[in-house]
Amino acid sequence: MYEHVILPVDGSAGSNKAAEHALTIAERFDADLHVIHVVDTHRYGEPALSNAELVIDGLEDRGDDLLREFVDRAASVGVDAQSRLCRGYPSREIVDYAGTVDAGVVVIGTQGLTHDRPGHLGGVADRVVRNCPQPVLLVS
Repeated sequence: MYEHVILPVDGSAGSNKAAEHALTIAERFDADLHVIHVVDTHRYGEPALSNAELVIDGLEDRGDDLLREFVDRAASVGVDAQSRLCRGYPSREIVDYAGTVDAGVVVIGTQGLTHDRPGHLGGVADRVVRNCPQPVLLVS
């Protein structure tokens, strides 16, 4: 049923909870796990050789660390995982990537790092649900 499972991660409690579900699904269906982290350049722009570029480079380093952590976590339970680090609008990059790999499901936390309001849906999760043709599992 699921050959490819997408897991967007940002280091939030929501993405950590989503990871548990994504790993369970990937393990149960012998699916590949695709872990994606998007550096939100909408917040900082795409300037070259500026302070914003230094901030983005730091965010990419943090993203690489997150991806490595989740890929290692998947390997520890026997799940094949790939990682993708990119820049752009997070929801757009997640939806595009889900289409590129023909995802069976996107597993995403209801809130990321910028929200901590119980019972509310964060902006990225909301836009993914609204725009993704693949099934989306929201984890709170």
